[in-house]
Amino acid sequence: MDKATITPVIKVENLCKSYKKVKAVDNVSFYVNKGEVFGLIGPDGAGKTSIIQILSGVLRANEGKAFINDIDVTQNPEKVKSIIGYMPQGLGLNLYDSLSIEENIEFFRGLRLIPDDVFEKNKKTLLEITRLTPFLQRQARALSGGMRQKLALVCTLLHLPDVILLDEPTTGVDPLSRQDFWNIIHGLVKARNVTVLLTTSYMDEAERCHRIALMHEGRILLQGSPEEFGNLEEVFIEKVTDNSLKDEGLRLKRFDKKENLIISCHSVTKTFGKFKAVDDVNLNVKEGEILGLLGPNGAGKTTLIKMMCGLLQPTEGEIKIVGYDVKKEKSKIWSIIGYMSQRFSLYRDLKVMENMKLYAGLYSVKNNDFSEVIEMLGLKGFEDRLTKDLPLGIRQRVALACALLHEPPILFLDEPTSGVDPVARRGFWRIIFELSRNKNVTVIVSTHYMDEAENCDRLCLMHRGRVIAEGSPEELKKNSEKISGSLIQIRSEKFMETYDLLTKNFKEISIYGSKIFIRSFEPEETQQKINETLKNAGITQFEITPIPIPLQEAFVDYIRESEKF
Repeated sequence: MDKATITPVIKVENLCKSYKKVKAVDNVSFYVNKGEVFGLIGPDGAGKTSIIQILSGVLRANEGKAFINDIDVTQNPEKVKSIIGYMPQGLGLNLYDSLSIEENIEFFRGLRLIPDDVFEKNKKTLLEITRLTPFLQRQARALSGGMRQKLALVCTLLHLPDVILLDEPTTGVDPLSRQDFWNIIHGLVKARNVTVLLTTSYMDEAERCHRIALMHEGRILLQGSPEEFGNLEEVFIEKVTDNSLKDEGLRLKRFDKKENLIISCHSVTKTFGKFKAVDDVNLNVKEGEILGLLGPNGAGKTTLIKMMCGLLQPTEGEIKIVGYDVKKEKSKIWSIIGYMSQRFSLYRDLKVMENMKLYAGLYSVKNNDFSEVIEMLGLKGFEDRLTKDLPLGIRQRVALACALLHEPPILFLDEPTSGVDPVARRGFWRIIFELSRNKNVTVIVSTHYMDEAENCDRLCLMHRGRVIAEGSPEELKKNSEKISGSLIQIRSEKFMETYDLLTKNFKEISIYGSKIFIRSFEPEETQQKINETLKNAGITQFEITPIPIPLQEAFVDYIRESEKF
């Protein structure tokens, strides 16, 4: 962001909001400049949504002030609604599922009373940047998570507001759609100097913002530019714990490659009618290995896991678990696997111990002494609590405990930490490593979190039902350079002028907050060319740095490369 454009558009002063005895927002203050992307970063329950809802005029504050363009939202909530775009939390929650993309857009046009000429121009622009034009007649209920969020954004921006409030716009959305979403946001900021306030629970998205406020339990722990803090997840854990969850040894004890093949998938295909959810997958997993399944929404990850668990029958191909054929010997397989589904599957009205006893019965476990698993998962003291009253991270641990009661040698985890805060996620992964490294349990886990994927011994990247890449996180990042080249980062005080100049000279260019990324197969020559281009234009204050390729970038490389064929 250029310093010349700094003008506060959003101001929050000592804001408080309580729900009965719970203080959801506790004396929060921050500001957002014009043309800035500001992120409220933190786990579920941090107070982010309450702040967004107060600023959008749909929730009353108990104390404090909140201003948009100098309008006091706490006193005149209706006055700001014409100048903001507000997108609520949830995958396309503001959409009507029975309406098509075009009908949803028409509905929001009527709601905003947008004149014909303005509407047609804005609609054309927004459909182009979201790439939704070919799908105008498709019903909203038939859209993927990423497409729903893009349509929700189109409907939010139809009147092209100067201030955009986005509540967790990328939660539950795959990394490719998240990349598209951020390109749209930064494109609008660049083209129209739009001001964006957004919330997210993804710590790795912080670097895409100009500035952030890290929140926990209603309070701001710290705020500033992302680069001031380094590894934000480590900083968060340090702030809210006694440092007992530091990352010591978590990634150091790598998988000792064994010869024991425990899972094999040979030419596995699953069709639903004419749709191929899984297409000719070949995959082998060794004993004690942590295998990560990655892919966009609808890639086939959950379907493949369900087939390996014997919950779905393959249409074609063969799956063997410890030598047992999934098609013919399901009962033998079910006794040696643990499965934690994508959706929380325990009984919420039962206590923790009651859930564990129920699952013990289902698994024919005669010993009701669960002290070892309770100790290992940190559930001591929660045994008599109703499951529905537990924090999300603890509920996930209870679900894992139930999957482990019969001590299975194989564990399937389908997006086990979605929506869980970083402290709970770190604790969860320590348990996974304990099981893998010390108890030789084989773990297959699907995830959208790129930092979690880094923890896996090997990654299997799926797209449109097929395996498109396989290898360790390091191998995948290194091989992605062959697809799009090395990664160069540029920082400049004259950000927009620098970006405009470089856009004219380089094709593979993107924005990450206040940083510019360029991909190049000739990094040294490219750095020299960038240097000359900027100096010839009179720009002298800048930094050019080659940096390692993040797994997120590698993920996008493989997806886009696979779509060429």
